[in-house]
Amino acid sequence: MDIRDLYLQVGQRHLIQQLNLTMSAGECWCIIGRNGAGKSTLLKTLAGLRAPDLGQIFLKDKPLSDWPLLALARERAFLPQHRTDAFAYRAIDTVISARHPYQGTQYWESASDLHIAMQSLQELDVADLAERDVRSLSGGERQRVAIAALLAQDAQCMLLDEPANALDLAHQVSVMQLFSRLCREQKKTVVMVSHDLNLAYRIATHALLMMGDGQWMAGPIEDIFNAESLSHCLGHPIERFTHHGQTLFLPRD
Repeated sequence: MDIRDLYLQVGQRHLIQQLNLTMSAGECWCIIGRNGAGKSTLLKTLAGLRAPDLGQIFLKDKPLSDWPLLALARERAFLPQHRTDAFAYRAIDTVISARHPYQGTQYWESASDLHIAMQSLQELDVADLAERDVRSLSGGERQRVAIAALLAQDAQCMLLDEPANALDLAHQVSVMQLFSRLCREQKKTVVMVSHDLNLAYRIATHALLMMGDGQWMAGPIEDIFNAESLSHCLGHPIERFTHHGQTLFLPRD
């Protein structure tokens, strides 16, 4: 994905100005910023759900706006921050629905689609919930079912808005490790919004800091995740230190 001279604005407020980035196969990008900095707005724009105010986004050298919807759904997947389940679908139905871009003129899903959906549920440790009504699941269980659907969609580029939201600690770690593995082994491109600096640092190869006034910083994680830049971005002093061989980030009093 190539982002060229991108401007985003809400009312009179500039969220991002002249953003130029290339997000390549195998890279995991983390977007960091304060509440209201425009992280979710940027992610929706990268997904093609919101038009840029200025600039262009290219996917495989083709303008994002020129992609037919079904073809685009095979190339990029989007996990929103919030969702509402209005109907009594089973968890397995929710995941199978993500196979729609591959079904062509078929009316029903194939045995292969069902197999992929069940594999995805197993990957997220929710296969035992396949027959459950999604409305009866806990917030963390529903989030893992949503991530399973994302896996079943099998897109090259995955755009994730706080994917660890509502997950317990063990599943936060396992989900982040899953995305890291997809980047390494399948050369997926992952772009995620996160508020957890430590989890993000463990898996990200690159970071984009949104300052909230249109300014930004981007680059390899080791160049961007330093105390000065993070403190400026988040509006609070951040300390970076090493403990038992691990790099950690904590707010200072």
